[in-house]
Amino acid sequence: MILYGIPNCDTVKKARAWLDQQGAVYTFHDYRRQGVDPDRLARWAGTLGWEALFNRRGTTFRKLDPAETEGLDEARALRLMAEQPSMIRRPVVEHDGAEGAGLLIGFDQAEWERVLV
Repeated sequence: MILYGIPNCDTVKKARAWLDQQGAVYTFHDYRRQGVDPDRLARWAGTLGWEALFNRRGTTFRKLDPAETEGLDEARALRLMAEQPSMIRRPVVEHDGAEGAGLLIGFDQAEWERVLV
């Protein structure tokens, strides 16, 4: 299992704490330090939809020039997320859970219990 995120993000901290409590074995991938492969982003978008991946609530998005966000489409969103990984909603988890391989986005404890335990 690989957990993608930013270490100081509160949601990522909650997700990591929960995984640790479950005794889960996972690798943490820091978006800011390690970046995210554009092909991986495209696969995630193909599975989850780019809108689900794109973090519109963060300060990085709010600081963008309105010209960058007007008429936002998948190609531009993927480019922005690759250039500024803090624009990717977090965490994203690639897993081989109880229901088979898949992706989780965000931390929803009930969903994680159902899928991963």
